[in-house]
Amino acid sequence: MISPYDRDLINEGSEVRRRYLDSVISQFDKVYLEDLIAYNKALLQRNILLKKFAESNYFDTSSLEIWNVQLIRYGEKIFSGRKEFLLDFLPLFQKYFDFITGGKETVSIDYRSQLNGQGLGDLLSSSLEKDRYARYTTSGIHKDDLVFDIDGFPVKKFGSQGQQKSFVVAIKLAQFEYTRDKKGFKPVILLDDIFDKLDENRVKQIIELMGRDNFGQAFITDTQKQRVESIFEQVNIDHKIFKVTEGGISEITPKD
Repeated sequence: MISPYDRDLINEGSEVRRRYLDSVISQFDKVYLEDLIAYNKALLQRNILLKKFAESNYFDTSSLEIWNVQLIRYGEKIFSGRKEFLLDFLPLFQKYFDFITGGKETVSIDYRSQLNGQGLGDLLSSSLEKDRYARYTTSGIHKDDLVFDIDGFPVKKFGSQGQQKSFVVAIKLAQFEYTRDKKGFKPVILLDDIFDKLDENRVKQIIELMGRDNFGQAFITDTQKQRVESIFEQVNIDHKIFKVTEGGISEITPKD
């Protein structure tokens, strides 16, 4: 099930976006997931060692090198995997955002990584003193981020609530198509509270999109019965409307 509206993806810190990126890739790439687990284990051990050195007023570079080798081995593979995924994913995102907004706004997703400028081995060497005083590893793919822009400005700071929602809906629709093509079946989509912060025309376009053959089953939630019924009166797709009250579910017929 894919839920296409999660404000945290835009408004929270880089860890949320890395987690999203890793979760999507890991669904299709077992080796990537294994590399990610191995990297995180090595990172933890290196950070424990850095803290221990600081507490004991002792520092041994050769001991850190054991974990550096692991971080480099797995980190550079993860970096390559993320770049390769985004090459396929970003055109899908652009397609769906243009569909939702009518192509009126220019958007981009930029993959920010310290490894874009140099290898992880060089990064670890150059940040050694910084790591020593910080007591943790300050460089690596665990610092990567996705930067979301709209018309050249950060969506987080300058995007309206409607623009932010359109951005995330487009990301999750792109995830749907990517998943469908990789897995060979149509995932279920949950459009949670889709009417909030989007104008009626955008909502109508999204629902009409859900009715096309390349999409499967979709669940749409809203708190206002009249708004749901009004939209579906305007679109010619098969649907059923249900009311959920105190854990009970009942189907709403047109005469209700």
